[in-house]
Amino acid sequence: MMSGQAKTQEMINGYDVGQLRGRREQNSLDASLTERNPELIARWIGASRARVEFNDIVTHIGGDGELNAMQSMLAALAACDVEVITFHAALLGIQIEELSIEARGHFNIRALWGFEDAPAAGYDEMSCVVRLQAPGASVEQLAQLRERCERSSPVADSLRRRVPLTLEFVSKT
Repeated sequence: MMSGQAKTQEMINGYDVGQLRGRREQNSLDASLTERNPELIARWIGASRARVEFNDIVTHIGGDGELNAMQSMLAALAACDVEVITFHAALLGIQIEELSIEARGHFNIRALWGFEDAPAAGYDEMSCVVRLQAPGASVEQLAQLRERCERSSPVADSLRRRVPLTLEFVSKT
């Protein structure tokens, strides 16, 4: 490259591919760079509405006009898979024109109402349908994207593994 010339960036699906590859290389050399320990706080606003805070980011879950917690769980799964697919498509050089993910699931709310004979309160099944339009992608590349989605989605992996959950209940009277 001649001095004074601007370096061109290869942008695919909104990602700077050179930057992604550089970060991937750094992560391969130092696994500690890939560790994450997020903490957030959900505060009761009223009725079923919660204000969720993560650093300077605020969102609401529950209440009128918002996704409830169980819908948010499906949304987290679908949104995570959007990120996984677009991220890996960029690394493979695949330009995505359209992508949507339908997530659905089933659960029973008898336990929420406190019935002793209730089935488990959480989802007993979940599924996703990925709809992708990527005209330049080969059959092999699409197979790689599917495999990445199945193996690399942090939300899907967390749901599949049944991550241990602890509850500390602190009350003030």
